[in-house]
Amino acid sequence: MQPFGEPLLKICRWITRHNEEFMSANLQTDERVPDAPEASVVGFPLRARARTIGALIALDPAASSEAPHIPAELQSWLRAVLELPALALDTSMQLQRVEALSVTDDLTSLYNSRYLNQVLRRESKRASRSGRPLSLLFLDLDGFKSVNDRHGHLCGSRALVEAASVIRRCARETDVVARFGGDEFAVILPDTGSDGAVAVADRVRERIAAHPFLEVDGLNVRLTASVGVATLPDVAASAEELLKAADTAMYRVKESGKNGVSIAVAID
Repeated sequence: MQPFGEPLLKICRWITRHNEEFMSANLQTDERVPDAPEASVVGFPLRARARTIGALIALDPAASSEAPHIPAELQSWLRAVLELPALALDTSMQLQRVEALSVTDDLTSLYNSRYLNQVLRRESKRASRSGRPLSLLFLDLDGFKSVNDRHGHLCGSRALVEAASVIRRCARETDVVARFGGDEFAVILPDTGSDGAVAVADRVRERIAAHPFLEVDGLNVRLTASVGVATLPDVAASAEELLKAADTAMYRVKESGKNGVSIAVAID
């Protein structure tokens, strides 16, 4: 069904835009769906709460000799039958949106500190059971206060959004990137030992330092990052200890000149 991915999206958009059934004997010659392969299609709008939220589409990868035809009475019956699943789908989508908002930072669209703590506790327990390492990066943007002081808080907010994008691009899909608060960020690195975590930390630090912040505003602001690295079970046995160790390591960089990476050490 891979060749039909984009055509199906176009059909869905057409149905939701027009709130009409979609009947086609051959998509290849249907002007409503340009550049589509040969197929016959029947599609119905899914309506909930007086709006069209999606579409139910049936596709045959062979063209038909004539366009599908469904009597008006049957179409009305189908619309009535589809109301309940459409309502269930809309409710589920709304719940997903609410859940996403509850764990997402409003400014940067990264995860928030609440979700970070939840994942950190879960991953710490999993790492302890499996014997696999778990690392945490805790970083602070050096000199960020000067951005607010010199250019205003709106520019400061845009700089945070840019920093979040840089950090996210340094992480893997399995990592969890969060804004901890203010200009502090954290990255959870599952199944990653100290050496691997330091490599990610160095990459984040280097890319932050190389990034020209606020270019769209006609500026060329340069920032650096102080990064603390902590690994379970090397220096911690719980989520709380891991976060504290990474935070302490980050402040060690701050005190020694900033723009660097520090590895947390075990405290006897």
